[in-house]
This record gives sequence, C-alpha cells and structure tokens, in this order.
Amino acid sequence: MFPQEVSIVEVGPRDGLQNEKSTLTADQKIKLIELLSNTGLKRIEAGSFVSPKWVPQMANSDDVFKALNIQHGIQYSALTPNLRGLEAAIEAGVREVAVFGAASESFSQKNINCSISESLSRFEAVFEMAEKHDIKVRGYVSCVMGCPYEGDISPEAVTKVSKSLIDMGCYEVSLGDTIGVGTPRATRLLLENVLKEVDVSKLAAHFHDTYGQALVNLYTAMEYGVSTVDSAVAGLGGCPYARGASGNVATEDVLYMLNGMGVSTGIDMNKLLVASSYISDILGRPPVSKAANALLTR
Repeated sequence: MFPQEVSIVEVGPRDGLQNEKSTLTADQKIKLIELLSNTGLKRIEAGSFVSPKWVPQMANSDDVFKALNIQHGIQYSALTPNLRGLEAAIEAGVREVAVFGAASESFSQKNINCSISESLSRFEAVFEMAEKHDIKVRGYVSCVMGCPYEGDISPEAVTKVSKSLIDMGCYEVSLGDTIGVGTPRATRLLLENVLKEVDVSKLAAHFHDTYGQALVNLYTAMEYGVSTVDSAVAGLGGCPYARGASGNVATEDVLYMLNGMGVSTGIDMNKLLVASSYISDILGRPPVSKAANALLTR
C-alpha cells in the first residue's frame, strides 16, 4: 500500500517561521517563498492571518500575499483561525486556508482559549464564508500523539476531531504530532483508529522531530497509505504554545528518504538546498536538516 507518489506541503514560511525569534521582513519571506516555488513544490503554506499580539512573526502576511508572484500550478495557503482571519485572507487574495483544532482539551484552552467543541463551533462561520468565496479549507489537528499538558492522547480523541473537520468541509486533515513524542507504534495505533472514520486520501502527516522520530513515523504512516506529508525547509519551527517542541521534520530529510525509496515528489533537491541556505543565512545558523548539511558540504 506504499504510495508511489507523495505530495509534500511546505510549511516553513508559516509553521516554521512563526516560532523563530527573528521576525523576517515581507521581502525576505517573499524571497524564501519564491525560491521554494522554483523547486517543484506544488503546495506552500505562505503565512497566517492571526493576531500580531500572539504571533508577531506573522504580522506581515497580508503584505506577503499581496506582493507574492503567484506561480501557476502552485497552491499558496494561509492559516485562518477565525472569521476575521479569513476576511483578511480573502482581502489579500488567498485561495486556500487552514483551520486548526486540537485533540487535547488543555492544549485547545492554552492555544485558542476555548474547548475543542467550542473551537469547532467557531469554525462554522469560517466554512460558510469560505464556501461562498469558493475557497478550499484544510484542517489541522494538534497533539495527535501527545500533549505538553495532558501527556498521552487517545487515538479515539483524534479520530473524533478529524472526522468533525471533514464533516464540516475540510478537504484534508493534517495530523500533527506537535511535540514530536510519537513512535512507530503510536503512529500505527493512531492510524488504525482514524482510518475507521476518515479515508486515507483525506489525511496528511505533520510530524515534528523533537525526539528524532519524525522520519520513521512518516515511513510508518506511508505504510498505511498516507501520501501527503507536511515538512519545513531547513527544519524550521516548533510551536509557540508547546515548550520544548523542536522544528518540523526537514523537507530536505524527507526528500532524501523518498528519493532513496524511489517515491516521486517532483521536487529538485539542488533547488531546495538553495532555499535552505537562504533562510539559514538569514537566521544565522546552519540548517537543522542532516541531509542539507551533508549535501551542502560535498
């Protein structure tokens, strides 16, 4: 059941940069996104429309989208946690948005100041407006294998939220191991449960690499037929509401593994390394990606 092709969703410009100490200018972000656009990536999360009070690194997302050179065949998306965010995204010309829920009640309260059920209720107006404007909506579920406040999370809780998001109108749900505590066994248990209610074609894997388990967990997810993977160039990011959570799995590491397995992605590694070097130079550190560091020193 292993997929022959995998769609990589590049989340570095949003999920990656939102937890960096440095705040990039709109021009720097646009340059990064355009470099990523040249690699063969077809899906790039380019920003988010959230309160700058809570996520100051995303305050210039409207400027980014309005000035971005949109390339044909590439979907540039934005995170919109509420109706106000969606309205701002529409004003900026965004054609795909994402909403996010959590499988942990505690994380939901810390992250968006409401319960899981309340968060889903809030999304109803977002879905209505998105449908009216013919905008696709993707869903994120946080803490699918562990929570910084509650510990282990039951697969049943993840399934319930995932199915709710699909039923409300999400075309795809990305399962996020926000603090990177998952293992292959936990990944199997999770998917065996979620797949009872959600078709594998509507699932994506979004695994952080806090404990070095992201690649093996992705491999396990692909064994179950998951063919969409979220990753961040240079291993950027983390989560501002989950202390100790390191970055997303690096796009370069995912691509190196998939290339070695003969799985098609359509992405050019050399061009990806250009983007990796660019953002790493701006941040003043080498890429977190092991593959990038090895290939760049050849």
